[in-house]
Order: sequence, then structure tokens, then C-alpha cells
Amino acid sequence: MINYQIDAIGLDGVRAEESKESLQTDTQQELTHAEQLGQRLKQLGARPPGSTDVLAVINDVVKSEEDAIATYRSLIEIAEEASGPVTEDLAVTILANREAHRTEFQGFEEWH
Repeated sequence: MINYQIDAIGLDGVRAEESKESLQTDTQQELTHAEQLGQRLKQLGARPPGSTDVLAVINDVVKSEEDAIATYRSLIEIAEEASGPVTEDLAVTILANREAHRTEFQGFEEWH
């Protein structure tokens, strides 16, 4: 899925538009398929790959968000130094989203 999305972003030109649209549609379809298969496995009594320990999943999400936050803070610094205000603004927006997501999951930690 990630490869499809990356390929769609990288394509340019008039002739690329149809391919880009198809790849973007495929990305959404692949995500839907993965969700459907995971639900079906659960219905059959199996477990999809991954942890079934809620607290472990929450902790993993918080750690992943902290890693992403560090990455976006670095990107903001790089963009500031390179006089790249558009990139900086984008990174700040994404950083805010990641911080909110981390806070949400830290709240879930407190419930368990």
C-alpha cells in the first residue's frame, strides 16, 4: 500500500494522471481488504498479526508518536535554517496532529 501511495505522489505529467488516480484508489482498496481480512480472522476465532494486549498496543502507539514528534521537530529546525516556511508550516501542522494523537493515547494508558 505504501509503495502505491509513494508511486502516485512521484508521477508527473498529463499521461500520469490516470495512473496516479488508479494507484490512489488501489491504496484505499488494499486498506479495506486488510481490515476485512482482519475482521474475518477474528470472526473465525483467529487473531490477526499483532498484539492482543491493549496496554502494549497503547504503549507502542505512544512510543511511535514520540518518535514521529521528534522527527517533525527536527524537520521544523531544518526548514527554519533553510528558510523554507511552507515546509515548516506543514511540519508544524503535522506535529500538532501527532502531539494530539499521543495525548489521546496517553489518556488511554491512564484508564488501564
